[in-house]
Parts: sequence; C-alpha cells; structure tokens
Amino acid sequence: MAAPLDVSPVGTEMAPEAVVTGLAGIRIEGRSLGQIAWLRLRRDRVAMASGVFILLLILVAVVGPLVVQNPNIYHPNLINSTLQGPNGAFGGISGAHWLGVEPQTGRDMLARVVDGAWVSLLIGFLSTVLAVVVGVFFGLISGYFGGWLDTLIGRLMDVFLAFPLLVFALALVGVIPTTAFGLSGNGLRITILIFIIGFFSWPYMGRIIRGQVLSLREREFVDAARSLGGRGPYILIRELLPNLWGPILVYATLLIPTNILFEAYLSFLSVGIIPPQPSWGAMLSNAVTNGYYTIDPMYMVLPGLAIFLTVMAFNLFGDGLRDALDPKTR
Repeated sequence: MAAPLDVSPVGTEMAPEAVVTGLAGIRIEGRSLGQIAWLRLRRDRVAMASGVFILLLILVAVVGPLVVQNPNIYHPNLINSTLQGPNGAFGGISGAHWLGVEPQTGRDMLARVVDGAWVSLLIGFLSTVLAVVVGVFFGLISGYFGGWLDTLIGRLMDVFLAFPLLVFALALVGVIPTTAFGLSGNGLRITILIFIIGFFSWPYMGRIIRGQVLSLREREFVDAARSLGGRGPYILIRELLPNLWGPILVYATLLIPTNILFEAYLSFLSVGIIPPQPSWGAMLSNAVTNGYYTIDPMYMVLPGLAIFLTVMAFNLFGDGLRDALDPKTR
C-alpha cells in the first residue's frame, strides 16, 4: 500500500525555495540563476584558469611595485661601456636581476614589467567603466523610448564610431599643457587617456544594450509594470536594467583588453605615459627605437608577452562568462 500523503495545513509557512525530500531524506533545494551560471563557469577550465591569471595580475599590479626594486634606478656598473650592453650572458640575468637589465641604462627589467602592470590595468579598467556607464545610459534610453530620440542617439553613435580615434588622441595629447584641471605629469596624462579611450568606446556598449532593450521592452513583465502605473525611469532601472547584467558583464570583460591594447598603442607612439614611468607599450617602443632587440630579443619579448597574456586572459574569461550566462550561444 502506498504511504499516506503528508499535506501541510493551510496557513503553514513554507521555505522560500522549492524543497523536495527524497527517499534518503536528502533536501534538494533550487538554485538561483547566479548559482547555475557559476556552476557552468566552474566547468570551463580555460575560463577559470584565465580568471585566476587575472586575479594574480591584479595582485602583482597592486603589491608588486611595493616589493620589487625601483624600476627607474640606473645601474651603469652593469653595462659594458664598449658594447653598450649588459655584462654577462642572457641580458645580464643574475640573482639580483631575474629578467636582466636594460642596455645602456641598466634598469631592472622585472621591476619595469611589474611596475608597468598597474598603468595598463588602471587605464583599462577605468576607461571600461566610463564606456559602460555612458553606453548603458544611452542604450537604455534609445532602446526603450525609440522614435526621434532613438534616431538621434543612433546617429551620434555612428559619428563616434566613424571618428578617427587614434589621430584625435595623438592631436589631443600633443596640445594638452603640462598642467591642467589641477593635475600634472602622469596624473594628467592618465586622466586624459581614460577619458579619450572610455568616451569614444561607449557606442559599442550602447549598441548592444539598445538591441537587448528593444527585445525586452515587449516582454510581459514590462507590460505588467506599465499597467500598474510604472513610468519610464522606474521601468528602466527596476525592470530592464537587472535583466541586462549578463550582457554588460560579458562585454565589459571583452572591452577591457581592447582598451589595454589602445593604451599600449599610444605609449608605443610616445603619446601615452610620460617617462620614466614604465609602460608596456613604451618598453616595446624603447626596444625598437633604441635597438635593444638587436642585443637580445627578450627586451622586446618580455613587454610583448605581458600584453599578449593579459589580453588573451581577458578574452578567454569573457568567452567563458558569456557561455555560462547564456549557454544557448554555445
């Protein structure tokens, strides 16, 4: 005979999550969408390895400059005055200089690579935050209200996308004085780079958000919010924005490496970070213009490898995050 069905009386408070008791008495609880996405992401070993690398890189950028030696100290005693290259083999590698020293200057390569990490990450992260904030704002308004406002914002995006950003950055950095807005030196230069890179990157985020909002605004929960008297700002912030965190996070992780690369381009062209502050792009420029690569190719490989691994890690993590949040795209 079947066991009697245990029906709780009316009015009994139940747990907020669905709970099923199996034959062994094990509680089976439902998972949230965030927990399901995290489980999918954990199964992606490449994405998890990339995430660990990114965390280690952030740790190096924060703690590294406090641990390594000063990257701007010259060591002329380590340079062969005749060959204008480091004493010893392999670029002057020793117990005190694990990656060797620069030709002509004797500056420690490990210290310069580590100290250049915080510059690239800071500009990459903050310019992405600026692009995300502006892009989400205009994308929400354009996609939800439509009409002439959508047309106006769409044409504004086209103008920004067609703008010769590299030429503009070269011209703007060249005319900015050494002191402005209460800032000077690299503080001013970093602020300008963040503004240029972030402000001209928002249309990419804006177009993605606009396309998502065009689809979401026709859903039943938006109609229900309207029928209950919800106005535009309420629907945008309380109904639409929470459903956009997935695309925002995914595209942000893919936009960060793009902005890091652009900062490296500008530093390579000598309009980025002001020397002697190390920058990966500037280190590549020194290796090429000063002929360091002819003495030892590692002077060009080290900063290039740092840029390559950083950009690759963010791209792989962004791909894994996209698959975890939207498995239908796989």
